[in-house]
Amino acid sequence: MLEKTIEKYFAQTVKKMGGVAYKFSSPAHRGVSDRIAVLPNGVVWFVEIKRPGGKMTPLQEKFATDIQALGHRYACLWSKEDVDAWALR
Repeated sequence: MLEKTIEKYFAQTVKKMGGVAYKFSSPAHRGVSDRIAVLPNGVVWFVEIKRPGGKMTPLQEKFATDIQALGHRYACLWSKEDVDAWALR
């Protein structure tokens, strides 16, 4: 399964949850997550989407660690099943 397929499914899932999944790019800060999911009630997630078998880069791993250390929600999702499990949190 392609990463873009999972990413599209993620955006649709967030929309069904009443939120918005912003596509994010930060050229000055490599490793930042692909998406920022803004959900009802002030809930925000930083989400990295990977295809099955894909790997996070060291900069992506550092971003994940740093953003969680700041108290923010972070997830790396590898499949549609991961998206479904994340949506049930």
